[in-house]
Parts: sequence; C-alpha cells; structure tokens
Amino acid sequence: MTAVEFAAKLRGRETVVGYWSALDAPPATERIAGLGYDYVCLDGQHGYLGYSGLLHSLMAVDAAGVAAGIVRVEANDITPIGRALDAGACGVIVPLIETAADAADAVASVRYPPEGRRSFAPSRAALRVGTKPAEANAVNVVIAMIETPTALSEVDAICATPGLDGAYVGPSDLSLAVGGAFPMDPAVAEEFEQAVTRVREAARVAGIAAGIHTPSGEVAARRLGEGFTFVSIASDLAHLEQAARGHLDAARK
Repeated sequence: MTAVEFAAKLRGRETVVGYWSALDAPPATERIAGLGYDYVCLDGQHGYLGYSGLLHSLMAVDAAGVAAGIVRVEANDITPIGRALDAGACGVIVPLIETAADAADAVASVRYPPEGRRSFAPSRAALRVGTKPAEANAVNVVIAMIETPTALSEVDAICATPGLDGAYVGPSDLSLAVGGAFPMDPAVAEEFEQAVTRVREAARVAGIAAGIHTPSGEVAARRLGEGFTFVSIASDLAHLEQAARGHLDAARK
C-alpha cells in the first residue's frame, strides 16, 4: 500500500487493520507485512528497535509491497518524529498526548513549514512520498495516543486539533488512568469501556480516525463492529511466545 493510499484510507475513516511489531527482526517483519495487513506499526517506544532497527524494518515492510509502515515514536518530540519520517514511515503514533497543545505540537513536528516545523532532510522518505515538502505534508499521518486521565478529560479538544488524523486508545495505560490497579484490571472494566467509548465518539464527532490496540483478531473485529475505524493486533513478540508455549504444551501432552 502506498503512503498516499494509506493516508486516504485512514483519513476517510475506512476500515484499516494493522499489526504491531516490537522486535528488531526485519526478515520476520517482511513476512508479516506481506500477509495483507494495511499497516505494520513499529514500536519505537516500548519495543526493542533502535534507529537502525526502525530503518531496516521499514525497508522490510516496503519490500513486502503490501502494507504501509508507521512508527510509534518514543515521545512527542520533534527529533524522533522527524527521524522516523525521514526513514520512510508513512506516519507516526505519538504517545502521551494530554492536551490540544500537545497534539498541535505533534502535528507541527510532522509537517514541513509553513504548516509546521519539521526540518527538511527526507533521506529515505523521498522514495515514499516524494522530494517536495508539500507532498509529505499531504501524505504523512499523525495520530495521538489517548492514555492518561488528563487526555481523557481533554479528548474532545485533542481530536479537534487541526491537522490531526486520528486518536488511538492505549488500553493498558487507559485502564490505569480510570483507576485500575494493573493493566486491564477487571475491577474497572465498566469505567474502562466508558473511556474507550468516549475516545471513539470524540474522534467520530471530529471526523478523524478512531483507533485502538487489541490483543487478538477476535477483539479487533469486535472493536471495529463498535465503530472504531482502525485497529492494531497484538505484537510479534506476544504471538511468538504464544505459539512457542502452545507447541511446548502439545509436545508434553
């Protein structure tokens, strides 16, 4: 999927299904990217990829010729955002966005002047979106993670931020934000679902994409049925462990 196609599909609130990659394993990432997912998101915040890993994994995604490559950057900071985009990411998911001002900063970091403040040195990005700043500004997407109590209280203003393309629920942190003693604490299941609905509806009203991380295809399908427009599924690390455990259990039986 080209960067232009991915941006149009996401911004059009069409159904978009992605996969999450935490491992610095480009050959595996290439195989996953060829399966038919709309995007593969490389986790630069909690994953195990340094800059070299992000670069090589983005090349692996592109080599598969099917999915778009995006990056969850480590922070709402112009340097990691710019480096991810320079390496060829079609867009970024930015963690810990708490206010409309935070969201505006993220948008400005993604866009070249006069729309933003991104420094021009497209490196590998020129192969994905062209060499002109206006081309990148029209294509690169920016998505805000909603995962804290402050973000939840400010979600309407965040979603209304000019230039923001999507809001993304980080379930583990959002469950802690509503009072969970640990991620996905069943004691706050009702409060969590209310928060999830609030984010989804704020995005719908603002006309931007509504996304959420999910642990499985089954949960992803349920969230899409509820009105989310894009979902990420699990992670390569989680599935590797699950598969290995399943085969071990089968062998020992």
